[in-house]
Amino acid sequence: MTKADPPIKTTSKPPRRKRFGRAAGFVLAFVATAALTLPPQPAAAQRKQGGVSIIRDTEIEQLMRDYTRPLLRAAKLAQQNIEVVIINDRRFNAFVMDGRRIFVNAGAIMESEVPNEIIGVLAHEIGHIAGGHLSRLRQEMARAQTQAIIAMILGMGAAVAAGRGGADIGNASAAILGPQSAIMRSLLAYQRNQEEQADRAGVRFLDATGQSPKGMSDTFKRMADRALFAAQRADPYFQSHPMPAERVQALSTLARTSPHWDRTDPPELQLRHDLARAKLYGFLEPYATTLRRYPQSNTSLPARYARAIATFRHANLRSAVAQIDALIAERPNHASFHELKGQALLEGGQPAAAVAPLRRAVQLSGQPALVQVMLAKALNATGNKSVSQESIRLLRAALAREPELPDGYMQLAMAYGRMGDIGQADLASAQAAFARGDHKTARELANRAKGRLPVGSPGWIRADDIATYKPPSKGFGR
Repeated sequence: MTKADPPIKTTSKPPRRKRFGRAAGFVLAFVATAALTLPPQPAAAQRKQGGVSIIRDTEIEQLMRDYTRPLLRAAKLAQQNIEVVIINDRRFNAFVMDGRRIFVNAGAIMESEVPNEIIGVLAHEIGHIAGGHLSRLRQEMARAQTQAIIAMILGMGAAVAAGRGGADIGNASAAILGPQSAIMRSLLAYQRNQEEQADRAGVRFLDATGQSPKGMSDTFKRMADRALFAAQRADPYFQSHPMPAERVQALSTLARTSPHWDRTDPPELQLRHDLARAKLYGFLEPYATTLRRYPQSNTSLPARYARAIATFRHANLRSAVAQIDALIAERPNHASFHELKGQALLEGGQPAAAVAPLRRAVQLSGQPALVQVMLAKALNATGNKSVSQESIRLLRAALAREPELPDGYMQLAMAYGRMGDIGQADLASAQAAFARGDHKTARELANRAKGRLPVGSPGWIRADDIATYKPPSKGFGR
């Protein structure tokens, strides 16, 4: 994992790269509950943009890809490049807001004790995407908005008539509010139907991939138990999801018909899941909380992983490195252990010592962009000009795969600056500002880069694209 910006305690909206659609009123209610959710913090790899912290981690992201890959094939979505985005939020929640991303709160992973539980959550979300629920909901919302406008106009006409006739103004108000309430109920009923469809689709995808729907059923049951008190007091017609008891019963009945109901997760997959949870706890929780969850008496690999992370985070570098070395000795080919050691040494002020474990992590994990950027950062931090070319090579490869990593561009600017290539350094700085959404600074740096790069060269063209970029207008209703 890599640390980017400091964690945020609250969230508002996803970053530019993970943008939600904008809406108001009942639409916002759907944003909060557009999938498997409860009424309704930060792992090591974080990226702050647009008011929310996104967790970036090679190990956990690869695990999520492995969880979703067979489900996406079963849903005939394998070619859609759908990614799982991890949100820095401890609440149990997952949702989709477009056809390309599944958003999962860190809390959903941390609370899922077995892989099958979070896999069930992902199957449900893929059910939303496969069913085209988002586009259909937008159409339904547009229809509802049209109905609401017509109802309001008619209601206002009734109010005027009532005023002229001296009738009870309360009746006129009812003429305005009554139709809107009915429209709201109709829209929420439509959403409840979508949730039921996603449940059934999720079970179908799990069956098709030979996985048990028990995890999905257990997760809904746990959620229903938590929400029971609130649900007892709620109006079932003003809920965007089926009421908990009804939903659990329907899902449980369907899930138990699966021939794979009793199938459990493979031991190696369970270990990877436990390591991912341990990593999140180690980076998210206070030191004392982590030690209570993973006490010294727990000598399992995940427990030692969590304690090593917590120790590193709380500035005891020597002890942390010793603990990480013990993990590496037990699993020498586990890339994330080498990555953690490199991160600990780099952030502990020993960049030269961090280079070797980070190089090993890059080798073992198939050249992942995030680890390549961290290795380049360590190389830059050594102050050794002779490694600048290696840093540039690593960063260009990483940014070719993930072109929206501001820190990658900043490290690239540093490497080019050390090489004396100021034009490319300015261009990389402009790209970093652009990736952060700071278009004003990006334009200034891009114009400066254009003055230092050969006219018509690839670098000059990229700089010109940034310098002449105009953000989309933010007119009403967009």
